[in-house]
Amino acid sequence: MPTILRISGYIFYFYANEGSEPPHIHVDKAGATAKLWLTPLRWAYNHGFSPAEQKAIKNIIVEHRDYIQERWDEFVGE
Repeated sequence: MPTILRISGYIFYFYANEGSEPPHIHVDKAGATAKLWLTPLRWAYNHGFSPAEQKAIKNIIVEHRDYIQERWDEFVGE
């Protein structure tokens, strides 16, 4: 479970062994958790993040999208 980013208390990471799912990232903070598909950027699920936090999370992902995609490609061996 490699951690990709730590920003403003949010922890962004990948899980191993998730089959052939499209590129996505998980995020946790203070007991809340979510998973977002990267292309197009959308929520797979959200458990506990407020609308303001959801906006902040999306902004972080957009800002670091290239970095996240590069780490994804390395992680899955593409």
